[in-house]
Amino acid sequence: MTAEIAIWRDGPVQILRIARPEKKNALTGAMYGTLADAIEAGDADDTIAAHILTGSGGVFTAGNDIGDFLATARGTGGLDENVVRFIRLLPVVKKPLIAAVDGNAIGIGTTLLFHCDLVYAAPDATFATPFLDLGVVPEAASSLLMPARMGYTRAFAMLALGDPLSADDALAAGFVNAIVPASDLEATALAAAKRLSAKPPEALAVARRLMRGDPEIILARMDEEVAAFRERLRSPEAVEAFTAFFEKRPPNFRKPV
Repeated sequence: MTAEIAIWRDGPVQILRIARPEKKNALTGAMYGTLADAIEAGDADDTIAAHILTGSGGVFTAGNDIGDFLATARGTGGLDENVVRFIRLLPVVKKPLIAAVDGNAIGIGTTLLFHCDLVYAAPDATFATPFLDLGVVPEAASSLLMPARMGYTRAFAMLALGDPLSADDALAAGFVNAIVPASDLEATALAAAKRLSAKPPEALAVARRLMRGDPEIILARMDEEVAAFRERLRSPEAVEAFTAFFEKRPPNFRKPV
């Protein structure tokens, strides 16, 4: 449990707010663990019908805490098991998962959205997956799900070139349902969650399972990505990328000619 994840209920809806504004809502291992605990508890609670995930302070999340990655790259830490636990939970969440995205959604902040049933974004939302810029690889099965949803060329531009998407771009790419004013964002997500809560729960569960497909395929890709991610985190490229980030300079991945 961590105070940087706020958890409360509004009737049959569980709301999870990422609240670490001083670090732009960057996620630590403890925060991943709290999110996973809450989703698992909500899935096991018959009085909860849906989960909403949102940010705070005009930011969804800046992604994984870079300090954690740098510690791993330098050999003083490891890829927190709570990170893997949260990622592997996404394709098997039993209740509808709804995201309300305001401001930046970086890294996992974007890739988790491909596991959400509904995504609402504020007009200033920005989506980016700069994994290669950090010397690592895509995660959360984004290497599988993004090309399937967006087409290969658009997914490659996002995952390899690191091109960000605006809210309008994300709507056109098919992973945002609607763009709504920031002031109405959470209310829109909550209204959708309460509409779902009025549906027959068993029929809804079956419909979700049929539409989402076989989770084992997604989990298998996640495991491939995690293995590659762990290896890349300790690579010279990742060490250089994270060091350059903290030193506020461009990274140099090429040896002098």
